[in-house]
Amino acid sequence: MIVFWVLAAAMTAAALAFLLPPLLRRRTAAPDARVAANAAVYQEQLDELGAELQRGTLTKEEFDRASREVERRIVAEHAAGAAPEPAQHRPPRAAAIAIAVLLPLLAGLGYWRLGNPVAMDPVVVAVTGAAAQGHAVTPEQMAALVEKLAARLQQTPDDVEGWVLLGRSRTSLGQYDKAAAAYAKAVALLPQDADVLADYADVLAMAQGRSLEGEPSRLIQRALAADPNHVKALALAGSAEFDRKNYHGAVDYWERARKALPVDSPFAKSIEGSIDEARALAGEAPKQRAAAKAPPAQAAAKAEPKAPAGKGGSLSGTVSLDPAVAAKAAPGDTVFILARPASGARMPLAVTRITVAQLPYRFLLDDSMAMAAGMTISSQQQVVVVARVSKTGSPAPQKGDIEGTSAPVAPGASGLNVVLQHVVD
Repeated sequence: MIVFWVLAAAMTAAALAFLLPPLLRRRTAAPDARVAANAAVYQEQLDELGAELQRGTLTKEEFDRASREVERRIVAEHAAGAAPEPAQHRPPRAAAIAIAVLLPLLAGLGYWRLGNPVAMDPVVVAVTGAAAQGHAVTPEQMAALVEKLAARLQQTPDDVEGWVLLGRSRTSLGQYDKAAAAYAKAVALLPQDADVLADYADVLAMAQGRSLEGEPSRLIQRALAADPNHVKALALAGSAEFDRKNYHGAVDYWERARKALPVDSPFAKSIEGSIDEARALAGEAPKQRAAAKAPPAQAAAKAEPKAPAGKGGSLSGTVSLDPAVAAKAAPGDTVFILARPASGARMPLAVTRITVAQLPYRFLLDDSMAMAAGMTISSQQQVVVVARVSKTGSPAPQKGDIEGTSAPVAPGASGLNVVLQHVVD
């Protein structure tokens, strides 16, 4: 960062060195061009008189008289219009001073308004760049980078982009309480930003056991007040109404979200499935009543979204627990569901978290859940879905956790069936 500002100052100084000398240099006025031109004319007249005298067309007396007349004119011209002594013009110092002051000031203000100072921060570059460039980053390395970012933000508490990045990074690591604290800082700096408000509501709900009641719902309404068509805020608002068993209200919010999305997008297909489920529970679709009477988790598993294969940056399917290892999992244990590249970097591309009590669980992972620019599901050729029952709540594998992994698939795959069956030893 210091090197950047030193280079910027050097370039500004070079620009001033080019602009100021011409302004500060004294300028001398040029002689009167009219006087010089007239003198040339008079000399030409004298030369013609001399030529006529030689040819005999003028007598000596006529020549002398005409010459005296020309000489008289020359004397009169010089007395009336001779150029004064060359004038020394004072340089425009006010303009030079204005440029010397305003150029660095305007350059600095322009970069502050249009530039991205955060992008020069080595910690931010480390957090976002390693994954985007395809470097292998272990969960431990990522956690260390995130802690460095958190320490740096204590010195620059007004860095709103930094707080948002910290919130997203902690969310990807499953640190929902700390992620919520980071988003709270960002919301304090951007109280009317719908994106930040919706993300804060989402992570706060995760921190309080996936419940949208209370502060998450208030944040969702603030996001919708800032942007009535914000898709994520509408989707969360619908989920909140669904949890309250206000199925008609849930359908209203989800319909608004669906209309704001491309018809063939995977997210739109997922919302359509949620709308159908809410209508069935509200008794609006008799053909769906049988599915509506099933336990919520089972109904969700049966209503799996059908994202078009090979299209979009999404993966959908169902995660279930093998009965052979079910006794090793408690209902309150955390279940992480994540997508990651089939080869190369093991950085998660998208992640969500539930509990064992919600299994079997219908999942949808998409590009909107990306934790770093450039590291999305759609950016990969092959991806895998990994599910893990974490006994400690940590996203990193621990002894005693239960895992399940899909086969490598292309982005856009649907109908995946991930079974939690392998106990980590």
